[in-house]
Amino acid sequence: MGSAEEVCTSSHQKLRVPCEQPPFTLSMLRKAIPAHCFQRSLLRSSSYALFDISVCCTLFYVAETCIPFLPIPLNYVAWPFYWLIMGEFMTALWVIGHECGHNAFSEYQWVDNLVGLVVHSALLFPFFSFKYTHGRHHSNNGSLSQDEVFLPRLKNSVPWYFKHLDNPAGRVIRIVCLLVFTLPSYLLFNTFGRKYDGFANHFNPYSPKFTDRERLQVVVSDAGIFTALYVYYRVSKAYGFAWFSCTYLAPLFIMFVLVTAGMYLQHTHPTLPHYDDSEWEWLRGVFCTVDLDFGYWVNKITHNSANTHTCHHLFPTLPHYHAIEATEAIKPILGDYYQVDSTPPLMMLYRAIKECVYADQDQDSKGKGVYWYRPHKHEI
Repeated sequence: MGSAEEVCTSSHQKLRVPCEQPPFTLSMLRKAIPAHCFQRSLLRSSSYALFDISVCCTLFYVAETCIPFLPIPLNYVAWPFYWLIMGEFMTALWVIGHECGHNAFSEYQWVDNLVGLVVHSALLFPFFSFKYTHGRHHSNNGSLSQDEVFLPRLKNSVPWYFKHLDNPAGRVIRIVCLLVFTLPSYLLFNTFGRKYDGFANHFNPYSPKFTDRERLQVVVSDAGIFTALYVYYRVSKAYGFAWFSCTYLAPLFIMFVLVTAGMYLQHTHPTLPHYDDSEWEWLRGVFCTVDLDFGYWVNKITHNSANTHTCHHLFPTLPHYHAIEATEAIKPILGDYYQVDSTPPLMMLYRAIKECVYADQDQDSKGKGVYWYRPHKHEI
């Protein structure tokens, strides 16, 4: 098993990520990256946040003052276009909040917590709650038992009804359900998350997801969400729910879809291994992820969060504006341990839904604790 083995994807052959212990160490990778890449500038990070906010405000102003006065056929096109662009820049702001959760925004933890709380609360996303669970995902990536989210099903846990959805129409239905329901249901009900003793979610401070030290900050996250909800309630009451839905809720929905698609595709790919407790090690688990190349403009708008994800898992405090340079510096060392996929997103989603139904042991590897994704009809 290793870099020479290939697996079939929808249109071509791609190399599996090697599952052996890497021949390099984390310190070797860190030394290969220029020292300035690890410097977190409050001024520079703030400039990106302010730019994203300025673009969102400009888009809102244009939508408020121009779109309602367009002729009826044109505003049917203008509103979806606004939702898509605004959703992308709201995703960019979500990435800023996500960086704050990793203390990659500045050298000051309190600044990162404050900025992250405000940004994520405005996007109706629980900052501190996700900060802690997402941090545990980083600590356990690729582990079948301890990873926080998007753990693959095992062969014996595939629901009986999957055989009825293993067709083009069924896969489209599963993609729609994935994009629409996954992130809200994960936050509310821990769907697709690691199993806990008791009911787990991101809003109950006494959820088994959190330690005693974290519970107060979960309450702060909840307070941020409820404050934003109250403000939005007053605004929608003053201007009308239809207006509020067109200007805010629709692009927020796009943001949730984009965040879900990115997180799912980065960790659900035919080339990626997973490990049980007998095989998992942190550095091997880091490479149970793939970079996604969505094209220059989408990458740029979303702060290269998708196409530098491997580097982010290795060095989560490294700011996004140095991630491209850092990725290029370590790629020669990573070799086949680094994967990037530039398949169009919808095609990538369809392939993942089709080929990554469950994970099963690889009987050909030396260790029996290595698992690979399989399609539903793998045995046929």
